[in-house]
Amino acid sequence: MNENESLTVTLTLDNDEELECDVLTIFEVDGQQYIALLPQNNDGEDGQIYLYRLIDNGEDEEPGLENILEDEEFDRVSEAFNEWMEEQDFGDIDLDDIE
Repeated sequence: MNENESLTVTLTLDNDEELECDVLTIFEVDGQQYIALLPQNNDGEDGQIYLYRLIDNGEDEEPGLENILEDEEFDRVSEAFNEWMEEQDFGDIDLDDIE
């Protein structure tokens, strides 16, 4: 993969719809890795970002994603992601205006 190519993940939603997402970042909180995803096609969405726990399935398999079910864990992960966002130089980009 070259430096201009972005990583993508295909999510399968509860209704079996597939949603192609760009990987914004992979980050660590309390020794666990997490991933932040931004849907590529936001039809009607307001730039929603999805946060998941990243599961290492070994070298021979793709990593897995798990929902973050506990409120306390989600709050810690959201805070860490927000801090990462603040450190980035996105200029005047308003995520609510991304379409």
